[in-house]
Amino acid sequence: MLKKEAQKITGSMTRTSKMPGLSYSLPAWECQVGAKLRAVKGSVCSGCYALKGNYTRYPAIKAAQYYRLQSLRDPRWIPAMVAQIKRQKFFRWHDAGDLQGAWHLKNIMEVCKQTPSTKHWLPTREVKYTSLIDPAIVPTNLKIIISDHMIDQATPVKSWPFTSGVASDKKLATCPAPSQGGKCGSCRQCWDRDVARVVYGKH
Repeated sequence: MLKKEAQKITGSMTRTSKMPGLSYSLPAWECQVGAKLRAVKGSVCSGCYALKGNYTRYPAIKAAQYYRLQSLRDPRWIPAMVAQIKRQKFFRWHDAGDLQGAWHLKNIMEVCKQTPSTKHWLPTREVKYTSLIDPAIVPTNLKIIISDHMIDQATPVKSWPFTSGVASDKKLATCPAPSQGGKCGSCRQCWDRDVARVVYGKH
């Protein structure tokens, strides 16, 4: 499948200035757990970056996110994603938005299997879907990170090897981006399966 044809199916990939590769953005308004957490004081989602700034300033960005959301059910979605990702060294799933169902997670895992040269990072709060799979069957080039719900409070996660949190004390953060102009630089903690937990400083 040609890249141009693939983009018509899935919508285009997103490229943020921070990360070393492409990502796939969905509308944060459609996060299932996040939608509930947004109303909770002290939650990570109460200050969601994907509900402000460029994500909301430009109507075209929101329209593109909803186009991608609708594309998830297209039977051609998997090969179309593979066509666009296969030459990437690093890929992030959902710089905005989150998993929409167990079927969505299954399809992402299949994309990862078909792009073995790409390292994938999938942060999520949708534990109800990750709990349905055994971490042992996750492709080795995919790192699924369960993200904490509350700032300064680890979310208890049973039998899942990778988690992330947000610390109000920046000295506790392991993410070096703030000291590197807001960029990942050479850091690849989020993709590195030898790193069990990543902590970000509160924005």
